Amino acid sequence: MRGIRLGEVQNVLLDEDAARILGLEVLCGDGSSRFLPFATVTAKSGGLEIASTLTLLDGHELAFYRGRSRTLASVPALGDAIVGPAGTLIVPLEAHC
Repeated sequence: MRGIRLGEVQNVLLDEDAARILGLEVLCGDGSSRFLPFATVTAKSGGLEIASTLTLLDGHELAFYRGRSRTLASVPALGDAIVGPAGTLIVPLEAHC
């Protein structure tokens, strides 16, 4: 946030039914894991940026989204995907072969 490092992305959480990013699981500087909705993130050189720390949702919200998603790491075919508009994942053609 405004050049201040708040945490590190631990997991990318995907929609259960579609190749779309719901949000990110972020390990924050205080040791807590929080959910960051993808719609609130702006990609910048060297990292991701958010406008407000209020977009980082605490434990029970993270548990809610964990229970209704899958991680990017659990879907090997999406490993080389490119993030498109609204968090959709575009899988390169060679990943299908």
